[in-house]
Amino acid sequence: MSKFSDLFKSDTPKQAPAKPKPEERRVQPRFTTQFRSTFSGNRREGQGQTLDISAGGCKIESDMPIEQGATLECRLHIPGLDWPLRIDEATVRWVGDTNFGVEFSRVAPEELAKLKAVLSNLEYDE
Repeated sequence: MSKFSDLFKSDTPKQAPAKPKPEERRVQPRFTTQFRSTFSGNRREGQGQTLDISAGGCKIESDMPIEQGATLECRLHIPGLDWPLRIDEATVRWVGDTNFGVEFSRVAPEELAKLKAVLSNLEYDE
């Protein structure tokens, strides 16, 4: 004969507690763009399209194969600026089929000021 407590058991097995979802690591707001970009590193040069940008990095679409962890110098050709925005050093954090994401590792103070002005204009336009 079954125990009284057996009448209340569920047929579904106990599930392990849900793993917490990884938190969004991005701290700065990200803006969709379509800026022409050029980049170089490891004696190679390439060009692409900057698809989104934040104060901390950007996503670039390009046919040139890039390796995760590579360091690049980037130039972002932003309409309205007399000269391309220069990122002295950007580290490739992830790589997709035809795009990759970089974190800005070293930006000169005057270039950072330009970047912040560009981001402010993008935020205003949204």
